[in-house]
Amino acid sequence: MDKRYEKLLACRDYVRGRTDFVPRVALVLGSGLGGFASELEVACEIPYADIPGFPVSTVPGHAGKFIFGLLEGVPVVCMQGRVHFYEGYAIDDVVLPARLMKLLGAEILFLTNASGGVNRDFSAGDLMLITDHLLMFFPQNPLIGPNIDELGPRFPDMSHIYDPALCALIRETARENGVALREGVYCQLTGPSFESPAEIRALGALGVDAVGMSTAVEAVAANHCGLRVCGVSCVSNKAAGLSPVPLTHEEVQEAANEAAPRFTALVRRSIAKMG
Repeated sequence: MDKRYEKLLACRDYVRGRTDFVPRVALVLGSGLGGFASELEVACEIPYADIPGFPVSTVPGHAGKFIFGLLEGVPVVCMQGRVHFYEGYAIDDVVLPARLMKLLGAEILFLTNASGGVNRDFSAGDLMLITDHLLMFFPQNPLIGPNIDELGPRFPDMSHIYDPALCALIRETARENGVALREGVYCQLTGPSFESPAEIRALGALGVDAVGMSTAVEAVAANHCGLRVCGVSCVSNKAAGLSPVPLTHEEVQEAANEAAPRFTALVRRSIAKMG
């Protein structure tokens, strides 16, 4: 058996030893957005550190635990914080959580993150529906290596990584709840340094609207193993060269706090419809 798949099954078996909760929607909460977990009617919490071999989040603002519970009657597994490639983890560990949530029964992966606005029309605090992504500059595709046939095909199609029907549902929910929603292309770079002004100019020329340090590799791995994917990004700041002040992680968290009420309304009502 492929050692990556063997590790994945061991993580699944540990979680199943703690709870028999079967989620429909898997929700990943990005930087500064972890407070949304308080919306759940909690059935079980499992810290990442309790799961043998599971990568542990080291970033401030990422609590680092799975929360299983009901949201508007929909069974949800929520990742309160994620792990990143820049933390030093192998790419297989970065995407392990998405694959694990699929094995636990999830059918939909709802990704969220904090990002820098590359589109000059975007402002700090904007919410952006991710309609596509750019991963061409990332050093490693998460599917490199022997294919794990138990998860998906060797050459998965990526024409619609972000499920069109789920995107339409989120748009409709935003309109119904009066939540202003941008749309655009997200680019994942490695981090942990913020981008240079020259890099931002290059990304803008390529049609990128927002940039960050997560999400796209998770979306690829999720698409590979049959999860339907959607994503919303909280634009935390204007990217380098577009802002007169230096970029900081604290700024990311402050913008997420400001956007929290709109983010909560959009995600909560969207998940209710997904149920």
